[in-house]
Amino acid sequence: MGPDLADRYATAVVDRSAIVVAVVLVLTALIGAGAVVNETEDAGIGEFETDSEEQAALEYIDENYETDDRLVTQLVVREDGGDVLTRESLLEGLSLQAAAQENESVNETLADDGFVGVENVVATAAHTEDRIDEFEERGEELGERQAELESRTDALEAGLDDSREIQRAYERLNATTNESDPAYRETAAELEAEFETAVENATAAAELDEEEAAAYETLASEVRGLESAQFGIERATDEPEETAEYQEAQEGIDGIYAAATVGLLEDEFEALEDEREALEAERDEFEADDGPTLDEQIAALEGRSDEAVEELLADVLDPDSDAAGGQDPTVFVPQGYEPGETDAEARITFFFQESEASGDETTTGDAEAGDDDPSETADDGLSETAVEAQLEVQSLFDERFDDGFVFGQAITDAATSNAVGDSFAIITPVALVAVLAILAITYRDVVDVLVGLTGIGVVMAWLAGLLGWLQIPTSQLLIAVPFLLIGLSVDYALHVIMRYREARAGTLEIGGRESRFATAGDGRSPAGTEGVARGVRTGMVLGLGGVVLALAVATFSTGVGFLSNVVSPLPAIRDFAILAAGGIFATFVAFGVFVPALKVEVDRLLEHRFDRNRAKPAFGVTPGPINRALSSGVVFARRAPLAVVVVALLLAVGGAYGATGIDTEFNEADFLPQDAPDWAKSLPGPLAPDTYTIADDAEYLADNFQDPDSQAEILIRGDVTDPSTLAAIEDAREDVETGDDATIDARSDGTAAVEGPLTVLEAVAEENQTVADGLDERDTTDGGVPDDDLAGLYDLLYEADSEEAATVLERTDDGEYESARLIISVRGDESAQAVADDVGALADGIEAETGASDGDDTASGSDDTTVAGSDAPITAVATGGPVTTAVVQDALLETLVQALAVTLVVIGAFLTILYWVRHRALSLGLVTLAPVVIALAWLLGTMALLDVPFNSETAVITSLAIGLGVDYSIHLGERFVVERERRAVDGADSSERKPGDERSRERREAVEDALEATVTGTGGALLGSAATTATGFGVLALALAPPLQRFGLVTGVSIVFAFVACLTVLPCLLVLRERFLGWRSA
Repeated sequence: MGPDLADRYATAVVDRSAIVVAVVLVLTALIGAGAVVNETEDAGIGEFETDSEEQAALEYIDENYETDDRLVTQLVVREDGGDVLTRESLLEGLSLQAAAQENESVNETLADDGFVGVENVVATAAHTEDRIDEFEERGEELGERQAELESRTDALEAGLDDSREIQRAYERLNATTNESDPAYRETAAELEAEFETAVENATAAAELDEEEAAAYETLASEVRGLESAQFGIERATDEPEETAEYQEAQEGIDGIYAAATVGLLEDEFEALEDEREALEAERDEFEADDGPTLDEQIAALEGRSDEAVEELLADVLDPDSDAAGGQDPTVFVPQGYEPGETDAEARITFFFQESEASGDETTTGDAEAGDDDPSETADDGLSETAVEAQLEVQSLFDERFDDGFVFGQAITDAATSNAVGDSFAIITPVALVAVLAILAITYRDVVDVLVGLTGIGVVMAWLAGLLGWLQIPTSQLLIAVPFLLIGLSVDYALHVIMRYREARAGTLEIGGRESRFATAGDGRSPAGTEGVARGVRTGMVLGLGGVVLALAVATFSTGVGFLSNVVSPLPAIRDFAILAAGGIFATFVAFGVFVPALKVEVDRLLEHRFDRNRAKPAFGVTPGPINRALSSGVVFARRAPLAVVVVALLLAVGGAYGATGIDTEFNEADFLPQDAPDWAKSLPGPLAPDTYTIADDAEYLADNFQDPDSQAEILIRGDVTDPSTLAAIEDAREDVETGDDATIDARSDGTAAVEGPLTVLEAVAEENQTVADGLDERDTTDGGVPDDDLAGLYDLLYEADSEEAATVLERTDDGEYESARLIISVRGDESAQAVADDVGALADGIEAETGASDGDDTASGSDDTTVAGSDAPITAVATGGPVTTAVVQDALLETLVQALAVTLVVIGAFLTILYWVRHRALSLGLVTLAPVVIALAWLLGTMALLDVPFNSETAVITSLAIGLGVDYSIHLGERFVVERERRAVDGADSSERKPGDERSRERREAVEDALEATVTGTGGALLGSAATTATGFGVLALALAPPLQRFGLVTGVSIVFAFVACLTVLPCLLVLRERFLGWRSA
């Protein structure tokens, strides 16, 4: 677009201003309608997944292992200098759980485990102890009753024995004494009396009732008859036992004994047996039960004294005791806990929720707006019911405990959301006042401010519409786009309006162009020479014609630069490029078409109908402080351009060097809101922010407890049944360093918190004797690690507890073991990259241990590492949430850096070609781009000094430095070229030849005059634009949310640096270029 074309374009817009306004508004309505039909989902980090070994390992684990997808919320009870393990505190914790279970929202989402904490472990141990005591007491009672029944049975047997002896005495009496003998009768009477006494004594000792006693007496009489028969057989034969009659009699005696003892007490024996069986069944049910109910736990603790609870607590926390029932209670107390202590300043309870509430899907965010379904999902995948449940638990916790906190996804999201709201409540008035003040100073006209804001509204409508029509999912990358467009909009608006003001005031030097606009006046003032006031239409034609080319070049170069990222393999980067390019084009439509036409209509209306003079001075052009400040850049360019460029380059080199040590790690803890400073808390009423401790809570959790939600994993594939593999795992685990600087958590014994096949074996062995015996038998060296027949041992593990076994071992349907899995507990406040490094080192250690016998020193994931004595290759791949996050973030950062580089190259190439075609100035494009690169280097160095990480988040923000920097440089460079061409003093424009010195002086003066006009003219618009955008975005540094803080800081600094480089470095480069060209032509 040459000058003639630019002038014709401006004339067309001005002559048809009303139609242009109407057309753009209709287009805005049509495009903006896309925001209404937009049904795209938010794109989380999953949109940035890349093909990697770590991601493949994680997917393999999800498909082949038993994984825990439950939501976990941590309840931390804390009392600095106090004790949270008292009976009262433990009961309060159980009371909270009971109240939570009664809450419908909480109960709906509860997983099977519900709540698990030291209070549950102690209460369960108390309940177990109570039940065992109860079983023992009832068993002893049944034993006493058994003994009593047996004693009664013995008495009845003794009565029968006495009856038989009496009968034998009777038989001997009959055999030796005549019945008529008085002695016979006397002895017989005595024997009958003895019989009656024996029966009475037996029935009395057996506590028989009258009916039972009568039956017993009958049976005793019958046994006497049978005893008499046996006595007779014994007298008749030498071997009586061999006779059938004797045996028959003996059988009768045995039957009578049974009938007279157990038979008479049969009901009581059966009742006793029933009670014994019931007791055994109850004991078996208790042993098989998952645990006591919450009411039973509370009752067990309430039934104990403080001393008894403390004694039980000591037993539970004793590492050598099995009172905890197979659980490790030390995970519920701080990591610095010393075994044997019965007090602690803090404890943790885990609240488990099902990831899908009531069977509703919670992994997508496609619930329709306005849906009242309580399980409707939030943006982060949590169901609304799960969110409500976590918040209810937090409320119950706050009612019961003065100190401590609840930490969960919903609580974190709520705190972050509230912090963002509080941040905007604080900074919005500040930003609004500051921006309006700057705009007021810059424009000094309310109408022009409103016109500019209307243009920004058009741009935002197009942006929202494009987002919908193109079905682009929102993501964290896209947050930079509206801010980029607002910055460009303010800049474009100032350039258009200020150039219009220059033209109307007659201060815009148009050279030979004035004859073209002799008829472009609107009746108020003639179009003609410089210094003469012009009308609305003429002013806009001249102003827009002079700036639209720069706007078009800036739009095209910036848009193409961002659009070059469509070749990225990441969908989110492509979406970012398309939306940014579309928004930049919308900015040109708004301020290169709509705003000029609207400005003409508004000013003509105010001047013609209301007789308001709309001719205003341009900012920075008229003499004053601003003009003098802007001219200072020209002074440096005139006196010491080389020195300024050298200093700028040295600072850029320093910034680039500092950038080599910049933190590139991605830490989710950096996104947690910080508590407000004291000045913010002192704000009145609704402006005062809440208190935010979520970041401190996260740090406290990481420092003192293991987070079940912060886990990494290692997938081990190969011959996992070879003993050397298991030995290598344990050796590598023992070599892991744990401490304050480590990312892997430590157990109470100081070893790394790594769960694998051996730890699961040991845990199951505590509950299953078969597994315990198998573990001992296969540890032939007594080294603590089984070294024989691991396949058989793993089979025992699967038979005993297949669910636990499936968390660390993969077994096929054929019974073969394909892989093993390690679960590593890591600190939640460490960066993903740091965790990935430590877990990767553990994986490397496993491979190194397995390959030690062959002298291998291979990296994780290699294919040539083998188990000692085996041909099966062993690979250990670090994976899990933190690891894959690190991989994705690193890949994303690399892509963004490449995109920034491509953007710079594309813009540089375009500007070079453009300036060569238009001005035959091959170097002008690179000169224009140089300040942008220098400002970018300054920005990276500043980020390093301020400890602001350069990651996927801030890399997107730095694109603003390029977008706005290029815009600033193009406006200044294009204005200089135009001004310089008007003041050309080479031999081609002069009719007389002048001495070389005079020509050099005139050339130098022409360059300085052109630079002065450029900087004071375009520089004023740039200053207003930079001040407005830097202030508007810079106040975000006052926000409570760290992402907003970083966004405000980096954006504000980038805009300031882009402006400073443009107003200091670019003029010096232009002067040096002119001097070089003059020297070469001379």
